[in-house]
Parts: sequence; C-alpha cells; structure tokens
Amino acid sequence: MVFLLSLLLLLTPSSADVGTAAYYSTPYTPTVCYGSDTSQLPAYGLFAAAGEGIWDNGASCGREYKVRCLSSEMPRACDTGRTIQITVVDRASKLRSISSRNGATLVLSAAAFEMVANKSAGVINIEFTQV
Repeated sequence: MVFLLSLLLLLTPSSADVGTAAYYSTPYTPTVCYGSDTSQLPAYGLFAAAGEGIWDNGASCGREYKVRCLSSEMPRACDTGRTIQITVVDRASKLRSISSRNGATLVLSAAAFEMVANKSAGVINIEFTQV
C-alpha cells in the first residue's frame, strides 16, 4: 500500500511551466505596472518583466513566480539547486533598458538572474510556477 501511494505521488503531473529568461539592468523605472514608484520594486532585486506570453493584458502586474534555471547553451551556467521567487513589475516589450534577449518568457532583473545563473549565459531555460 505504501509503495502504491509513493508511486501515485511520483506520477502526479507537474503544474510548472517551462520557458526562457533573459535579464535587464538599470534603469528599472519607470515601469508599466508602477510608474516611477520605486517602493514597488521588491527587496534584493527579485523582480522581472513579463514577456508577451504571460503579460495577460497587464493582469500579470504584481504576480509572483517561483523560477528555477534548467539549462542554457553555456555549460554549467545554471545554479540548478536554487529557486527564487520574483514579482512582475513591468512588461518586457516596454523596458527602458535593453534585455539580453527579446522574446523571453520572463526578463529578470540582473540581480535575480545572477541568483539562478551565470550572467554570461545571457538567456536560460527556466521552469516557473505562479505562486
């Protein structure tokens, strides 16, 4: 019985999505979500801009996601054991600074990106889950 229960838990489908993440640097404001209000930028730089696939006509403003680096073209760029929680504060297509790659699912602040991967990678494959 315990074996069957364990097997059932292992076979439960994952609710995480996969996509790509890039990064951007200052200036972080003004943002589409909060304008020039820097008090809306989460501590430690744990924020991101939403790509068009998750922008949801602005409903993504304030959404939080857990993000984990899965892989990149650059060998050993990911800190695969680390998951961070970010807050969406902007729209990727409207960023004031240049993203390391257009078309990413999430464009992380430089600090958030460096928490999960080597910034030299530029773009990474991620697993993300809305919190």
